[in-house]
Amino acid sequence: MAGPGGGSSDVQWCFSQVKGAIDDDVAEADIISTVEFNHTGELLATGDKGGRVVIFQQEPESKNQPQCRGEYNVYSTFQSHEPEFDYLKSLEIEEKINKIRWLPQKNAAQFLLSTNDKTIKLWKISERDKRPEGYNLKEEDGRYRDPNTVTTLRVPIFRPMDLMVEASPRRVFANAHTYHINSIAVNSDYETYLSADDLRINLWHLEITDRSFNIVDIKPANMEELTEVITAAEFHPNQCNTFVYSSSKGTIRMCDMRASALCDKHAKMFEEPEDPNNRSFFSEIISSISDVKFSHSGRYMMTRDYLSVKIWDLNMETRPVETYQVHEYLRSKLCSLYENDCIFDKFECCWNGNDSVVMTGSYNNFFRMFDRGYRQDVTLEASRENSKPRSVLKPRKVSTGGKRKKDEISVDSLDFNKKILHTAWHPLDNIIAVATTNNLYIFQEKLN
Repeated sequence: MAGPGGGSSDVQWCFSQVKGAIDDDVAEADIISTVEFNHTGELLATGDKGGRVVIFQQEPESKNQPQCRGEYNVYSTFQSHEPEFDYLKSLEIEEKINKIRWLPQKNAAQFLLSTNDKTIKLWKISERDKRPEGYNLKEEDGRYRDPNTVTTLRVPIFRPMDLMVEASPRRVFANAHTYHINSIAVNSDYETYLSADDLRINLWHLEITDRSFNIVDIKPANMEELTEVITAAEFHPNQCNTFVYSSSKGTIRMCDMRASALCDKHAKMFEEPEDPNNRSFFSEIISSISDVKFSHSGRYMMTRDYLSVKIWDLNMETRPVETYQVHEYLRSKLCSLYENDCIFDKFECCWNGNDSVVMTGSYNNFFRMFDRGYRQDVTLEASRENSKPRSVLKPRKVSTGGKRKKDEISVDSLDFNKKILHTAWHPLDNIIAVATTNNLYIFQEKLN
């Protein structure tokens, strides 16, 4: 696989770390629901179904072991969302974190947006390693002194203390979504962001919490006429007026906010005609797009549907320029995947630092990488069996029938309860984070 610097397709991936409990008995609250590196890759955030955000920080590289890149250790953990109850609709609102998005760092503090189904929060993560001492009107334990006992004035001073990382909610953006929020995306102007639910997309200013602008509304006057829903939305990485949203019908619409305040009329629509040979009862379900991501360059866009990853050139709407089959061997299993609801799983996808490789997850804790330049692909597995430090990941193969080779795994023995929905790629290095059910695996390029 080509790395962020491009070049060789022979990147060997090796195990670096695994986070999370080993128990087979997984608590629902511990299931990881989102993974996101910040813009430098120094911090890695995960959100879970229990409403918690855990941030890992990369340790500085060791001078004694230059080939051993810094490991990620827990930097901060905080409860981002609590379960709520909507009394008007008699609905429970889950605390599960649906998405996390980092804002670029502007000062010593870090900022991130996190959202559950209804409420988006802007969090400030800051460090404190000094504390003030020597108040005139306060004792060291915080009790107030009688002003009459103060005979001399002293200047308070800062004393060093153990490093404390504090997470505080700076803004709460609530009450703007009737349906469940599935996406948030920060604009390249770093002043605004969008949030999307099943039928609407809203535009927010990061400083203003009491109002947002509705920029897309696909809700029909009569809900019985509803034929599609919004599944994901993303801002262009460097054109602040451009965003895209994908639908359950497999289309991607690109909108230009300069054209009108309400972007109901798209500027472009990307859609691939369906192959009549593959038409089946499940065609509509598996064509639903679960994720859309712009390349860092802004030239391409990647979409993930149930069976494939497609790369689109923004200048060509009629068909994708590249299509990669993630697990085509499951096409014959769609009936049983429908019965156990796996067919509705929403897999995410990501680009490497220079857009030469894309990655997405699959079942049996497999994840797939597709090298765009060399047209090569590999299947790797996140499992505790391969979790010896620096052990190289062996490519896995799935046999689709006939005689099974020694190293292959049969389609019938794949575990559909073990799935990798969330993956993230370090923006600068060949370091990837892969979320299995309640564990976070970190793999990196093997350095000789």
